[in-house]
Amino acid sequence: MKKDVMLKNGQKVTIRELAHDDLHAIMTLQEKVIDNLTVASFLQPLSEEEFHYILDGNGTMIGAFHGSHLIAFRAMLEPEIDEHHLGKDACLPDSELPSVLYSEVTNVDPAYRGNSLQRILGELLMENVDTNRHRYVFATVAPFNIASLKDKFTLGMYIISLEKKYENLLRYTLMIDLQDNEKTGSLTAMADMSDVLEQQSLLKDGWVGVGLEEADGSWKVKFQK
Repeated sequence: MKKDVMLKNGQKVTIRELAHDDLHAIMTLQEKVIDNLTVASFLQPLSEEEFHYILDGNGTMIGAFHGSHLIAFRAMLEPEIDEHHLGKDACLPDSELPSVLYSEVTNVDPAYRGNSLQRILGELLMENVDTNRHRYVFATVAPFNIASLKDKFTLGMYIISLEKKYENLLRYTLMIDLQDNEKTGSLTAMADMSDVLEQQSLLKDGWVGVGLEEADGSWKVKFQK
């Protein structure tokens, strides 16, 4: 995979698949992003070993380069099947778990934000999923991480649960079924993002979160059933 893209700021970047030779640049960019976070808990960074695992063929990582400088990367992971597998949040049978991918970490150099790099990389990864091997894509996002939630909704993902993960951090779990994305009916409900219990109640009753709305200075999650 190699593609040239013109950014909103007029700069041309090259997007290509990443390899072990890019690991130093990957770790350097991740550290830069962490240093610029306003809410540290929004990002669940990956360790060098976890990046190695993906680059060893257990997923896909693509990066955007301005010249020789890595300015953004995004990863999809083929997860190990264990008790924390996100497919269990959707009550997938064990036989379906090998067909799951995770939409993993995305990092964008703060100097290049506002150019839709997260969306561009996400769409490219989704377009290149081998649907003969993988049917589902899952992700976790922190409440009030609005940019990441909007990104997942843009990719067609929807919220299926809101629970504590990663050693007691509250996270939405989102998913998409690449074979059957007819996920909702015509019923609509809204819930304030800060009202965890109301959202959990809706999710347990079979609603899914499909979008966001901002009203009176607060963020609300749109649910459908």
